[in-house]
Amino acid sequence: MRKALDMVSAPGEVSTGIASRAWRARIESRLDRSPSELQLGQALKPAAILLPIIEREEPTVLLTKRSDEMPTHAGQISFPGGRFHAGDTSLVDTALRELEEETGIDREFVTVGGFLNPYETVNSGFMILPVVGFVREGFTLLVNASEVAEVFEVPLDYLCDPKNRSRASVEREGVMREFHTIPFASHTIWGATAEIIVNLSGRLCA
Repeated sequence: MRKALDMVSAPGEVSTGIASRAWRARIESRLDRSPSELQLGQALKPAAILLPIIEREEPTVLLTKRSDEMPTHAGQISFPGGRFHAGDTSLVDTALRELEEETGIDREFVTVGGFLNPYETVNSGFMILPVVGFVREGFTLLVNASEVAEVFEVPLDYLCDPKNRSRASVEREGVMREFHTIPFASHTIWGATAEIIVNLSGRLCA
């Protein structure tokens, strides 16, 4: 467990090259250049997701729909990601490994741009480090059907527009919890995925 905490702050994992597109430079300027230390406590497990921004003329965000056969969060919209494994060299490595395993996109297509605020999942007990990566065009999808039912892209501008989201609430164990929802086509993005998007949106609009 200590390895995950040590390696999350390892230097040299964020690209320092000058972006050729204004939108990429603007996004990078609003991200954390170094990841926050994860406050795990006794019960939380370290995890990471990759928020993949596809470098199209108008940038998009790649999302997945989890398979209905998954033991947790089945059928939900998510980012590629998962728990830290003993063989991972860092939580950045976790995010890139999960991208490769779930979608088949090779990490060579990804440049890590920075980090967002860690997010705690109340029900499943993870503390997630969101890693923002810029994915150049030309990749090939090889979807892991046992984990992923669908891979799709959403325009970044759409996800960041507050008009495209609303708030909902649900009662669990006597506690009322509020959360964001973002509809897109036939999908509803909610939970940790929506909250991470809202965090990114807030930074870009600040």
